Amino acid sequence: MKTEILDIEGKKTKEIEVPAFFSFPVREDIIAKVLEAKKTRQPYAPNLMAGKQYAASGKLVHRRHVWRSGYGRGMSRIPRKIITRRGSQFNWIGAEISSTRGGRRAHPPKVIAMINTKKINKKEARSAFLSSLSATANSREVAARYARLEEKDLKNLPLVVESKFTDLSTKEATNAAKKILGGKAFAVALRKKDVRSGRGKRRGRKYKSNLGILVVVGNKEKMRSKVFHTSNASRLGVQELAEGGPGRLVIYTEQAIKDLEEKTRRASWQKI
Repeated sequence: MKTEILDIEGKKTKEIEVPAFFSFPVREDIIAKVLEAKKTRQPYAPNLMAGKQYAASGKLVHRRHVWRSGYGRGMSRIPRKIITRRGSQFNWIGAEISSTRGGRRAHPPKVIAMINTKKINKKEARSAFLSSLSATANSREVAARYARLEEKDLKNLPLVVESKFTDLSTKEATNAAKKILGGKAFAVALRKKDVRSGRGKRRGRKYKSNLGILVVVGNKEKMRSKVFHTSNASRLGVQELAEGGPGRLVIYTEQAIKDLEEKTRRASWQKI
């Protein structure tokens, strides 16, 4: 499988033989499994001592002739704290349990339930990564992910550019991406942030944004502009390539292709 290397004007400079992982079968089921195993959630819970800081002396005993007994008073045996005392007569108020004022919550959220303990096999993780890479070179998969794109709008996938692209300023990188991608594909390239319509903006999610395209650079390269989402070849993983579904629109630098080929050869991977 061959692809063209484009310059910053979007013109072909040469052709290269792309690595075999761009022809790997796209396994959406394994990609979904890996993404599920990598989900994280911010744990939250009330203080472990919340509602338990009263001097409630346990349940009242219900026997005769016992000090501080609740026998004959018609009182439930819930933990109580003493407000006043006169001899053997007590003024108690219920405390600590969830049905009392200032007591603990009945079934609070628990941190242990929010920690993701799912694991993934090494072969499945590798297969998911290769599938995610392969989907970026498949025009059918990319068109299926973006509603505004069709297969005819996507040519010469995977998109590979010369390394000079990383040195461009924001304005120059935007113009170069427009020439490389074409008009319709460029419409989904830029990251946009809008105010959400409806009541969701009053519920902690005022803004909604898209991912835009991903620019994958080599291990020793650094993108000067921050207009696009950028990832290093050594740190590239399934979450960057397939979050929201396989077939993300990706631009690779020529050096990134070489580094990715080296990464897929290694037995142990730093990140998948």
